[in-house]
Amino acid sequence: MCGIVGLVSHGPVNQSVYDALLLLQHRGQDSTGIATCEGHVFHQHKTKGHVREAFRTRDMRSLLGTMGLGHVRYATKGAASNEEEAQPFYVNAPYGIVLVHNGNLTNTRELTRELFDVDRRHLNTSSDTELLVNVLAHELQAQVRGGTELDPGQIFDAVARVHERVEGSYATIAMIAGHGLLAFRDPFGIRPLILGHRFDDAGRSEWVVASESLVLESGGYDIVRDVAPGEAVFIDMGGQMSARQCAADPRLVPCSFEYVYLARPDSIMNGISVYDARLRLGNRLADTIARHAPAGDIDVVMPIPDSSRPAAMQVAQKLGIEYREGFYKNRYVGRTFIMPGQAERKRSVRQKLNAMSSEFKGKNILIVDDSIVRGTTSKEIVEMARAAGANEVTFTSAAPPVRYPHVYGINMPTRLELIAHDRKIPEINAVLGSDHLIYQEVDDMRDAIIEGSHVTDLEMSCFTGDYVTGTVTGEYLSWVEANQLS
Repeated sequence: MCGIVGLVSHGPVNQSVYDALLLLQHRGQDSTGIATCEGHVFHQHKTKGHVREAFRTRDMRSLLGTMGLGHVRYATKGAASNEEEAQPFYVNAPYGIVLVHNGNLTNTRELTRELFDVDRRHLNTSSDTELLVNVLAHELQAQVRGGTELDPGQIFDAVARVHERVEGSYATIAMIAGHGLLAFRDPFGIRPLILGHRFDDAGRSEWVVASESLVLESGGYDIVRDVAPGEAVFIDMGGQMSARQCAADPRLVPCSFEYVYLARPDSIMNGISVYDARLRLGNRLADTIARHAPAGDIDVVMPIPDSSRPAAMQVAQKLGIEYREGFYKNRYVGRTFIMPGQAERKRSVRQKLNAMSSEFKGKNILIVDDSIVRGTTSKEIVEMARAAGANEVTFTSAAPPVRYPHVYGINMPTRLELIAHDRKIPEINAVLGSDHLIYQEVDDMRDAIIEGSHVTDLEMSCFTGDYVTGTVTGEYLSWVEANQLS
């Protein structure tokens, strides 16, 4: 999972891109990068680490121009520790293209062969983003042969060819030197991308496209709409916007995990408030808890801060049980789910959370978490609750069991690392060490998220094993696992 942003303005954009990346830091903590465009010249700085650590005053002063894009990353393809894998990626022809990407391509083997054998393009990394920028560059080159000047129609034709060649999830923003900013989304709209607009003091149009709506609201932009699945949006250097549907059979099937865990609660994605979705997840979970754990056996409900707090509040309210904050969070430790290694995740849990014994001693505790993926955090939390004096621990998840790899841009690519894979709920409970374990039902999760919206379905492959793109096979999953473990 990554966070991306692109801006077209009439003044310097470096500070605005930087501010946007701070707001998107929760989406990736491995590396970050900013690129700006000054006429036909690109300026770029990217490095490992968090946004506040990555950019010095000298770096910001060098990022000149009125158009820019930025990226925060955690690794799902390529090496997390390799600075060469950091985005943006650049190719010098045609025109010069700089690109950032949120998602995961699932036909990288085929694309790599095509680029080398047919397109005659060279790759320097194992990043699927480098594949994507080269595919886009090749298709743009095909549109402008014979010396014709590039226009939006040719750009959209090139994106249509990208859709034909590329499989998987991709929300993408690219700058074309001297021309403008291009944004497009995969035909299923798996990863989010939202478009915003404002007028500057002189009444001129300025545009932003970003992973989450909070970037738009913070920058004073009006939300125009989500970029549609398969759609491409092009904004020229003067602020003129045009758009076209570029996919043959687009269908909106956004990732359910955005609403469960990844997105900030103050964002709106595909017309759905993340905060409201999490409240509804709590309501549905409360009904399931009531069937399996009578309220009289529970003294207090506690969230694992922060993303499970809305669901936990609703569980407590609906069950009529006292809500308490028993875990204190150290906000200077990153999100453990998106840390790159199991050992690092395990080590950081107790650095991130501390259990206050006064809230636990002698009580039957119902803990609400947003999800249980590898079980590392959950097991440590159960142990912390017992060490703090809890009499009985019931662990609940606002999401269903994660039983299958997620191949569309979330870092859970291997079956063996998932605690729920090939285990029944009592077996998972035994591994966690809790007294009771209760999960959200798949149908309840889907219905809670999409309730009241125009969205009719969600990408839920990690819960169901049904991959929306239809091209993910057992052989592919085995190949991904072999490469992940090698």
